[in-house]
Amino acid sequence: MNAAPSRQSEAGAGEDGRHARRDRNRLAVVDAMLLLYAAGNLEPSSDEIAERAGLSPRSLFRYFDDLDDLVRVAISRQYERLLPIAGLDVSSSGPLSDRVARLVEQRLGLFERIGSVGIVSRVREPFQPLIASELAITRAFLRRQIEQLFATELGQRSSAGAAGAIAAIDVLTSFESLRLMRDDQQLTKLQISAALTDAVTRLLEVRP
Repeated sequence: MNAAPSRQSEAGAGEDGRHARRDRNRLAVVDAMLLLYAAGNLEPSSDEIAERAGLSPRSLFRYFDDLDDLVRVAISRQYERLLPIAGLDVSSSGPLSDRVARLVEQRLGLFERIGSVGIVSRVREPFQPLIASELAITRAFLRRQIEQLFATELGQRSSAGAAGAIAAIDVLTSFESLRLMRDDQQLTKLQISAALTDAVTRLLEVRP
């Protein structure tokens, strides 16, 4: 015959249940924040976040220290979601046209998926060191991709020439650049792709 569960084991199960419920609610709040961002609300109130998450406004800050803490966690979650599409599945020894096309395609897809979170993170960057640090890591990662993908062409330049080409490509294919072309200059995705492909190719072509 099996022994009856002890009070200690029941207490442990209850504690596990509370932790699981807390984790679910915390995730619901973060996802609610991201949904509000995606809908164009870049500064939602605590009431709006709680309503979208299906929780009471009072309970919201059981899971986060304040709104700044929630914003930071939401931005981190969005960037984590995008890791699977942040890679460049193209050989660094392939034709230059293929590598440029893949870089442009990846950047357009990545920044489109980042969406409003990219705007919020850049607005908050000067005031929240953790967000600034995360953006710095992301920018360094994307810059290394350029250096690795075009190592052959860059190796044919002087150190100063290679650094200048990397910096120019980094700026051209940045979130800020793509947002400027799309929102301010009203270019279509196809027009942006063509412009970036042409500019990056010109920067990397072998000069006589």
